[in-house]
Amino acid sequence: MSSGHSLSRRGLLTGGAAVAGAGALARPAVAQSRIEWSMVTSWPKNLPGPGVSAERIARDIELASGGRMVVQVHAAGEIVPALAVFDAVSEGAAEMAHTASLFWAGKAKVAPVFTAAPFGLTPLEHITWIDHGGGQELWDELYRPFGVKPFMAGNTGFQMGGWYRGEIASFDDFKGLKIRMPGLGGEVARRLGATPVSLPASEILPALQSGTIDATEFLGPWSDLAMGFWQVAKNYYWPGFHEPNGTGEGLVSISAWEKLPDDLKAIVRHVLAVENIRGLGEAEWENARALEQLTQEKGVVLRRFPDDFLAAARQASDEVFDELADAGGVQAEIVESYRSARARMQPWSEVSEAALLAARR
Repeated sequence: MSSGHSLSRRGLLTGGAAVAGAGALARPAVAQSRIEWSMVTSWPKNLPGPGVSAERIARDIELASGGRMVVQVHAAGEIVPALAVFDAVSEGAAEMAHTASLFWAGKAKVAPVFTAAPFGLTPLEHITWIDHGGGQELWDELYRPFGVKPFMAGNTGFQMGGWYRGEIASFDDFKGLKIRMPGLGGEVARRLGATPVSLPASEILPALQSGTIDATEFLGPWSDLAMGFWQVAKNYYWPGFHEPNGTGEGLVSISAWEKLPDDLKAIVRHVLAVENIRGLGEAEWENARALEQLTQEKGVVLRRFPDDFLAAARQASDEVFDELADAGGVQAEIVESYRSARARMQPWSEVSEAALLAARR
């Protein structure tokens, strides 16, 4: 917990011992036991999708706990920069963060798979792997040395391929581009001849406007519409091969977590799980609306990545996974678990969701 919060709670607990016991008993029960946490986020305040999820999580924790636990949400830059929230939780500057694991490849190269991996699990497949296929245990193991406990905490659903100033008519058109693409997708882009750039959300549009980058991916149509990328780049590509899922990450300080009573632990855990499903449903609904608005009102042109480009991207993705596995240890275990989950669920997904969508179309 942050030092300010610890001091205030310590004062509440020890002040009564220094004076008459009756004075302590006279204080309201909630005032004596209320726990206050700070949540730092990687998003602009109330950004459609993840920013909204962060606010709802804080609200629902307070409501479900009857006010015994209060979480103050801080947008990117208010306390720490967007890409420093992991360190803030790890080092005790905040008890909680809302972010995405794709930002933490510098700490653990395999971390991005817990948000998404190129040609990887769909949103429902990803939830299944985390909850039922051993993914959560491996995620916990990966982050434990940093003093951080991870949770799924919202989902922006399928991602789009990104916004491009020019057209990608063939694989060669991708080479030499400067593109904002973090995570494992960025490594795939590098192998395909582009220069990946990692930028926080607030810096993407200015970089696109100035020509610092030629293209960007972000999330899906709902969040992308709010970010205003359509003002600069009119070519909106699909499929989002680099991130077929969008799991938001709730990070909690292990030290702060262990101090919570069991009932508050259960409340935090369930609020995060509920937001994971609620956020996914909201993203699907709003992405459909926003895609229509972008194409019918904003002059955006939907374009499919060329087949030769997608084939090259698949090959590069396999190479990236092979190299991650070669590192051994928990990283290799995560890659093996992820690939096994994809192989197990692929046949079912083909005869269920994929088959129905094809028949319905």
